Amino acid sequence: MTVTHGQPLTTEITDILVAHCGLDADAAARAPAASLEELGMDSLALLELSAVVADRWRVQIPEQAGQLSIPAVADLVARRAQPPGHTENSIVIAAPLPLVWEITNDVARWTDLFTEYAAVEILHREGDTVRFRLTMHPDENGIAWSWVSERTTDPASRQVRAHRVETGPFEYMRIHWRYTEEPEGVRMTWVQDFAMKPTAPVDNAGMTARINANSRVQLTVIKERIERAYAGGDDE
Repeated sequence: MTVTHGQPLTTEITDILVAHCGLDADAAARAPAASLEELGMDSLALLELSAVVADRWRVQIPEQAGQLSIPAVADLVARRAQPPGHTENSIVIAAPLPLVWEITNDVARWTDLFTEYAAVEILHREGDTVRFRLTMHPDENGIAWSWVSERTTDPASRQVRAHRVETGPFEYMRIHWRYTEEPEGVRMTWVQDFAMKPTAPVDNAGMTARINANSRVQLTVIKERIERAYAGGDDE
């Protein structure tokens, strides 16, 4: 349950609708799953709700808010009012920088480098920018998630900028890779900045936890495979 100002957010939204929009509190209590339109909220009432929500939480209510129930509006506000997602994970790979750079930026062979990807399709190349489709192995529900991303490498600074073109459950997803030489090898750092859509199955905090956990797994796998390649072993 999301709580702000000492009370559930659903209660705050209800109070706003009663005080500013003419909502019948008893009718709302009798039909908690009813949409705002079904509760008699017209376009002017929705405009007033949007104004108060924007002022209080700096969140924009979509035009179709009338089709949402009060709990759904509260959930939407909670998701959009929370801080955006941010992760930063890194690992040191005991191999030369040119080799680490070459292997990790060979997108066409990412199925050999990551354990989570089942297929990579290169869609377009122009200079240092590549657009590609990634498809993951099916999850526990048998769903094989797939999306299009675009990635631009900067060999001079040893940095990479990427973003999802097909955002799926994300409002946006931006990724920054950095490579820095250290005495023990090359530190490869992944930074991801994102926000989840209100309809996503997890919120920003939940996705942050998922990305952190998965990044650590994949970084360890990549380290092992590159170090094995550098030592003369097979690169799976």
